[in-house]
Amino acid sequence: MTSTAGRPYLIAVVGAGPSGIYAAEALVQQTDVPVEVVVIDRLPTPFGLVRYGVAPDHPSIRSIRNTLERTLERSGVRFLGDVVVGRDLTVEELRARTDAVVYAYGSGTDQRLGVPGEDLDGSVAAPELVAWYCGHPDVHPDDPAVAGADVPGTARSGLTTAEIEQLITTTRSAVVIGVGNVALDVARVLIKSADDLADTDMADEVLDGLDRSTVTDVHLVGRRGPAYTAFTTKELRELGELDVDLVLDPSDFVLDASSEAVLAVEKVAARNVTVMRGWLDRPRTGARRRIHLHFWRRPVALHAADGDRVSSVELESTGLDADGRVRGTGAFSRIPAELVVRSVGYRGVELPGVPYDASTGRVPHAEGRVIRDGAFAPGEYVTGWIKRGPTGVIGTNKHDAVETVTALLADLAAGTQAPQHDLRELTELLEGRGVHPLGMPAWHRIDAAEIERGVSHGRPRSTLVHRSELLAAAEEGAEHPEVAGRMADRR
Repeated sequence: MTSTAGRPYLIAVVGAGPSGIYAAEALVQQTDVPVEVVVIDRLPTPFGLVRYGVAPDHPSIRSIRNTLERTLERSGVRFLGDVVVGRDLTVEELRARTDAVVYAYGSGTDQRLGVPGEDLDGSVAAPELVAWYCGHPDVHPDDPAVAGADVPGTARSGLTTAEIEQLITTTRSAVVIGVGNVALDVARVLIKSADDLADTDMADEVLDGLDRSTVTDVHLVGRRGPAYTAFTTKELRELGELDVDLVLDPSDFVLDASSEAVLAVEKVAARNVTVMRGWLDRPRTGARRRIHLHFWRRPVALHAADGDRVSSVELESTGLDADGRVRGTGAFSRIPAELVVRSVGYRGVELPGVPYDASTGRVPHAEGRVIRDGAFAPGEYVTGWIKRGPTGVIGTNKHDAVETVTALLADLAAGTQAPQHDLRELTELLEGRGVHPLGMPAWHRIDAAEIERGVSHGRPRSTLVHRSELLAAAEEGAEHPEVAGRMADRR
């Protein structure tokens, strides 16, 4: 039940990416149950993968943050940035100071290939490379010699800006394992020139790194055929618009019965195959850079010719068995490569205090209700990738959030507990620990600083990538306590 005075329930949402903000939107748009929503994120900025996962040369998709921002500006919604659940406060403390919690912290690491040589230098996870070119502060530490932050709910390998730049400036041939949109993004950014990316909001130092790139060939590798790709057709077509030669094997497009069956029912797959078949007849121009598409291949090992740096990828040709599973044929080949990017999916990471299923990389739930110790956990809910796995597009999170919020509101309406908490309990706890959350005014100052920097360099925006820069901009010229401490240490 709700209080007769209409006092709101305080709902905490952990994660300010699309899934978390869509949950906040669904909560405050309804009028049946009075709620107040506090959206908490470990980063100084909101928007999650819209800011740090969508390629900078996709401004129309990145502009979704304008819609997300409007939700964070709504009455009844508060944003608390730069607050790490699991470090600044525990999950138990958060639950004790709110009427319900929605976990929306996404998938913080990558899926592994599980092949020999995967840990050689030059073998990196796509999320790491994406975080670099999108300007994520974990991969752009204030001290260039220090690896990325070790934060609850994430699991980065610790590559730094300098290490990634060293890779792309000493690589001729790069192999990207995977045939989804992230793989396309990585291939496109690696093959484009810095001039091609100058009109994006990419950070200046990332552009400088790409300007020194030596990459001339990018190979996309898929273990199934062209009918089984996870590309969206719009993104696939973008490859055909680049000033590169596209190299495909015509034999990959002699489709077997299983592929034909897929194309008969999957419209996107059929469009994708049509696009790629059109490239088979496209004359080679002798362009300086090339993108190669390889199908029916799977990596079986990464090799180093000398030292610890990868030099080639060993592939096995594949086919399908009677059950439709991928099998090796015993025919092997190699692609020279000084950089290998695995883009075979994201995976959720355990956040201390939150139930976690290691077999799926997700929080166990039913319709968004968290399952703890074999039973529903009162007041705990989950949405987004940490709920369903890394599937769908950004808009998929909206439907997912509505399902979770519907369950939450039904539980509140059917329960016997009146609202018990308000935001002061949470903010007083943080203030007592010297934690100073950043709200939307701080974000607006960061936003203005990025636009100002971009305009000064003849660009629409330049992303601030270092945490110290973000905090300084957020404080409108005044030093954030952490920045002040760092400056004092340096003096």
